[in-house]
Amino acid sequence: MRSMTSLRDSAAAFAALHRPGTPLLLPNAWDPLSACIVEAAGAPAVATTSAGVAWALGAADGDQIDRDSVLALTARVVAAVGVPVTADLESGFGATAAEVGVTVQGVLAAGAVGANIEDVHPSDPSALRAPEEQAERLAAARAAADAAGVPFYVNARIDTYLRAVGDPAGRFDDAVARARAYLQAGASGIFVPGVVDVPTVTRLAAAIDGPLNVLAGPSAPPVAEFAAAGVARISLGSSVAAAAYAVAQRAAKELFEQGTYTAIEGGLAYGDLNTLMS
Repeated sequence: MRSMTSLRDSAAAFAALHRPGTPLLLPNAWDPLSACIVEAAGAPAVATTSAGVAWALGAADGDQIDRDSVLALTARVVAAVGVPVTADLESGFGATAAEVGVTVQGVLAAGAVGANIEDVHPSDPSALRAPEEQAERLAAARAAADAAGVPFYVNARIDTYLRAVGDPAGRFDDAVARARAYLQAGASGIFVPGVVDVPTVTRLAAAIDGPLNVLAGPSAPPVAEFAAAGVARISLGSSVAAAAYAVAQRAAKELFEQGTYTAIEGGLAYGDLNTLMS
């Protein structure tokens, strides 16, 4: 475990990376090796993806994995890299706000300095928690970090767009209202996945009084356009892990159906990967 002094310094450094117009770029990792690859590519921080972590540990995403397994994997990622780490905690691994606080204590013990906490309701993926309830959960996360004396980065994820909740005409106002409540409760920044059109992202960045994180992918605008819109953080989420598994699927199907091996061309060298883990 990192010392409390180094945790504080790492947390402060991580928070400072969130600059509107010069966004923090996070190709999310799911295990120590993927984290090392991201760091070696030049990333100033590493973020985990809950889906990738769950899949790697033999579970489905969406609150189907236990807290201890995620914390143990987070600790291994932290130990593998020298940059700040933020963990995807799904909805916080707790039925109550107090339990979310316990989760954050565990994340700090693992050496991570930030976390994503989403407002989707685990018992109904098409519904979100009431803003007041989610604000209490975020406040508990903030209180746990404050008690440890660490400026922990709480990235409050709002799933209004991603889950297509409610009337489309009201989603912008709902997202902004939730963002304001979450920031007031102690969130450090706001993550609004599911929206990539630049006009809407620009409006969100202007209306939300905190760093805005968006989720990017193959159909999203380039980094420069998000930067011009005022975005402070761009994540790739589970898509990197999904792309890696797509290679495994193509290689297996090619081997069984054609008896050839072209799908595994261009792989990273064994020695390079082994060196990263040394």
